[in-house]
Amino acid sequence: MSASGRERPQFARPLTSVEICAGAGGQAVGLHNAGFEHLDLVEWDPHAVATLRANVASWPGWGERRASELNPMDVKEFLKSEVNAAPGIKKGDLDLLAGGVPCPPFSLAGKRLGKDDERDLFPDALRIIDELRPRAVMIENVRGILEPPEVFIDYRRDILGMLRDLGYVVPEIKESWSAVEQDRVMRKVWRRMDASNFGVPQLRPRAILVVIHESVLNESGAQFVWPSKLKGKRATVVGELAASMEERCRMYWNKNKHGERAKPGERTGEQVYLDWLRKATEAAELGPGVAPTLVGGSRKHGGADLGPTRAKRAWAQLGVDGMGVANEPKKCDPERDLFRPAGPMLTVQQAAIIQGFPEDWKFQGRKTAQYRQVGNAFPPPVAEAVGRAIAAVLRPEHRDELLRDYELDTASAGSRAPQTEQMVFPVSGVPAVDSPPASHSRSDLVRAGV
Repeated sequence: MSASGRERPQFARPLTSVEICAGAGGQAVGLHNAGFEHLDLVEWDPHAVATLRANVASWPGWGERRASELNPMDVKEFLKSEVNAAPGIKKGDLDLLAGGVPCPPFSLAGKRLGKDDERDLFPDALRIIDELRPRAVMIENVRGILEPPEVFIDYRRDILGMLRDLGYVVPEIKESWSAVEQDRVMRKVWRRMDASNFGVPQLRPRAILVVIHESVLNESGAQFVWPSKLKGKRATVVGELAASMEERCRMYWNKNKHGERAKPGERTGEQVYLDWLRKATEAAELGPGVAPTLVGGSRKHGGADLGPTRAKRAWAQLGVDGMGVANEPKKCDPERDLFRPAGPMLTVQQAAIIQGFPEDWKFQGRKTAQYRQVGNAFPPPVAEAVGRAIAAVLRPEHRDELLRDYELDTASAGSRAPQTEQMVFPVSGVPAVDSPPASHSRSDLVRAGV
């Protein structure tokens, strides 16, 4: 069952996809739930690849043997390798090329170097698109590539220009326009989506690029329409974590922080749970009750936690200690994991629930490696929403069935400005955004090898 509560769509002619920078499978899960069948999953991190191997065997076209053959691969080598699907795909036959290109080049933490960052894989994605010429493209990144618009507006315009040259339907955008006007028009194909609008109890704004090849639109006549939110009540932290939090605390229901039977006046696991429940419920009653954006970090940095100082303060209002990640219940250290002044820490599995992963998704590696996979993931329900909207263009006869659980942005495409992200507490002294770097010209991409 997918995040929208619907069964996975089945098509007479399967929709095919190739995914680059697949990570631990967040986008892949969402696209699978939207009805796509993955011909290949490309990821270089060995822990994330192990997670994919442990989970995708039941997907169409995979099986235990093929899943076991998944190995780390650099996106730059995808078209050259003999162990991937690329050589067997004829140009124009692939339905969807999807991927979450690395975020550091466009994030504040990564110094926003853009095309000057060696981790920028947009040129490699464009090479693959040129070679395979998929019917649709979906690329996910951090919102920093969009906001504020003047920082990367030239780079984004050049990318869209190259996609237009490859036959994808992209609006006309003139360099003489202001950055704000260019950004407004770009929202027809490249916009921010907030996970909290799609059944995920977390803010997590992401930048999503979707383009459809002109041959598809000429054939079907269908237009891509952005989903704006999942119908129904918004998911909250208290609603999504109540069951797992109670299960963790029940192991110490009448015990103290040392795991011993509590004496009169000593705090028990039951009190830990009730204190958390009260705070998380109050947060849902006073505001949206959703979590701040999880941060996965990188392999170069130390142990995992739930984000910067502001995020930790937000977690504290939700009754959670964000200073680290708890051990799984079987290895629980009650004093460290549960009986903390600010509240219990989250386990990796609970963080995965906050991201919208299915509860049976098995992450591989040690705790910190698992958490980084979760924290860096694209929430599956958001990927499913966009995937269903793409599928509605590729299989227009299923449009109503695919999109009936979503509210759609049927207004003038791209005219609606993104809403400001709201934290669950007031903050002040937010650092100013870095000054915009020098303009990125189209020739920069050509020199990068596109």
